[in-house]
Amino acid sequence: MSLLHPKYWGTWLVIGVLFMFGLMPAWLRDPIARSLSFVVLKVAKKPLHVAKVNISHCFPEKSEQQIQELIKANVDNFVIALLSQAELVVRSDAHNKRRVQLHGFEHVQAARDAGQPIIFIMPHVWPIDYAGLRLNQEIPMVTMAKAHKNVLFNWFSNRLRSSQGGRVYMREAGIRALITELKQDNSFFYLPDEDLGRDQSVFAPFLGTVKATLPVVGRLAQAGNAQVMPVTIGYDQQARHFNLTVLPAVDKESMKGKDNEALALNKIVEQVILAYPEQYMWFLRLLKTRKDPAEDIYRSSSM
Repeated sequence: MSLLHPKYWGTWLVIGVLFMFGLMPAWLRDPIARSLSFVVLKVAKKPLHVAKVNISHCFPEKSEQQIQELIKANVDNFVIALLSQAELVVRSDAHNKRRVQLHGFEHVQAARDAGQPIIFIMPHVWPIDYAGLRLNQEIPMVTMAKAHKNVLFNWFSNRLRSSQGGRVYMREAGIRALITELKQDNSFFYLPDEDLGRDQSVFAPFLGTVKATLPVVGRLAQAGNAQVMPVTIGYDQQARHFNLTVLPAVDKESMKGKDNEALALNKIVEQVILAYPEQYMWFLRLLKTRKDPAEDIYRSSSM
């Protein structure tokens, strides 16, 4: 009953609104989302500042106008994904399969035929829940998440991500829980792009800059006898569906050694981002940790 406490009533209202949008057809919901994106562009000054810093460092060749155009498209896709994601819970499996067109599943099938689970690699993109749940409709899956401060929203998020029978581990569960799941033939949906600090991270080239990367996937794949496959997803606003593509497995030999693994992981993340750069979560402080500990690119840069 704690989730019914008055302090959560505002969150319940937000969830109710999201459910309402989730029941709407995309032809009606998407124009509303694009209209609301102008509000985000007006009020979300700090996230927009972070996005501009990230894009400027990752694409130093882009002009100011090109950066602003990418930010505008990014906000459009953020609001579209936000207003639509409740359909993953309130609409039928058949509906959600139609909404997410799955390509490259032959790579998954080959791994499953060989008796191997899969570590799917996808950085933080706005339609990430669509990708995870669509794959979970086909094979058993687990993922790892960072807990939200709002307990009710944390419950809602985990309820959504486990709606196809998958399990969601909090980050504190650690690598051992994931190895156990892989050994039990459950595939893992891994987001490798978050900046987790200097400890155990390796600096490697990333787009037009350098990024602190945690080299852990190679050890996971080895311990769990798993294949590693990048995944891209992007929303087609004209066709009003998502295109989800599983790419061929990565050569695990290229991930031997921490430096090689960090480089390989960053190349995978680059590949996924460049497929749909307007749909990546540029609002994250993904370049927070720099080689020079005194450098703070988010504080020193300005809009």
